[in-house]
Amino acid sequence: MLISKLDLTGLKCPMPALKTRKALKSLTPGERLEVHCTDPLSVIDIPNLIRETGDSVEITERAERRIVFLIKKAGASSLLEDRFGSLSLRSLCPYTK
Repeated sequence: MLISKLDLTGLKCPMPALKTRKALKSLTPGERLEVHCTDPLSVIDIPNLIRETGDSVEITERAERRIVFLIKKAGASSLLEDRFGSLSLRSLCPYTK
């Protein structure tokens, strides 16, 4: 399991969310991104970004001045499973055998 690290300490809104979005685009499904922030608004911005992208925040850690997110990049199949469950085309279409 590959975990990429992204140090965004010192950056202010909206830069942590923008740089996180850019970093997520380069990951393959299943990879994880560990994001370190100091901007207090990142606790709002990054979870909202993750909802938009369909990825998932596995861990959020908040210390006195540092916020850490561990984000898992979703794959196309997991996005479909989240939306439709484990249905297959065969169960939906009476014409497939």
